[in-house]
Amino acid sequence: MTLGSQIAWDDTVLPFQLDRSDIRGRVARLDGALERVLSQHDYPAPIEALVAEAAILTALIGPAVKLRWKLSLQVRGDGPARLIATDFFAPAEEGAPARIRAYAGFDRERIDDEAEPFPLIGKGYFAIMIDQGEGMMPYQGITPIAGSGLSDCAETYFAQSEQLPTRFALSYGRGGDSAGTRGQWRAGGVMLQTLPKTAPHLHGGGSGDGGLLEADDILQGEEHEDWTRANMLLDTVESRELLGPRVQPTELLVRLFHEETPRVFDAQPVGFGCTCSEDKVRQSLSIYSADDIASMTTEAGVVTADCQFCGAHYVLDPATLGAEATESPDDRRH
Repeated sequence: MTLGSQIAWDDTVLPFQLDRSDIRGRVARLDGALERVLSQHDYPAPIEALVAEAAILTALIGPAVKLRWKLSLQVRGDGPARLIATDFFAPAEEGAPARIRAYAGFDRERIDDEAEPFPLIGKGYFAIMIDQGEGMMPYQGITPIAGSGLSDCAETYFAQSEQLPTRFALSYGRGGDSAGTRGQWRAGGVMLQTLPKTAPHLHGGGSGDGGLLEADDILQGEEHEDWTRANMLLDTVESRELLGPRVQPTELLVRLFHEETPRVFDAQPVGFGCTCSEDKVRQSLSIYSADDIASMTTEAGVVTADCQFCGAHYVLDPATLGAEATESPDDRRH
């Protein structure tokens, strides 16, 4: 395989369908996009791992929605890892890449670099929010933190909120060489999901932790057999196959599911992207009074703001901010 064919599948999401099983799915690879996400910050190793897992999950989930603007994933907990947040932006036009960004809020003094990542979240919730743009009602679904990883949380979310059995197989980490040099971040994953059908009539709680629904509570008969068979095949996947770049996603699908008749669709490129701007910062501050703006003003006589996603730094004149602004920013620009 040539280097070009390896690179061609970096930062892409490949949709597919298993025609024999009536199951849809996606294969995602993040390379440069994930490196851009994590290089914006100096995260402890366990937080980097949580952000990487959330990012590859978001890349797999985002294209599952007929998205006009933005899908957000949020994990909030009462542990040292307080918040993991990601955004997936739909392509602005035909052929353009989707964009992804992510960040974490955490208590550094409470985190050991050798700690297992997921327990750092503690108790909390996993949420997916869909914003289809101006004039559209946002959607939000929330389920408790469950299982032993973020992929388990996502599977619980789809079973409980959408009654769609869903499975993720993920791998992520830094590359390296024989000298032990830490290389660039990579992540890869496969998502399987049953095709939407009429929701079953369920009585009482599910068989999962705390009565949450699981696939066995939703599927019956032939559908259950197909789902079980596809999951057994996915169980055979290896980390190096998920990460690539030597195994192309199309080759991976044949290796795993050749008996299920996999059919692929057009791949979606994904890149790092942030939507922050000075105008958006000004808009967020427009509700504050002059006294509030004065309390935000530094000794240097300016108001500063930093984007948590991309690290952009904004320096603003307090006279042009808030509901009682005395000057226009356009005047200052001239």
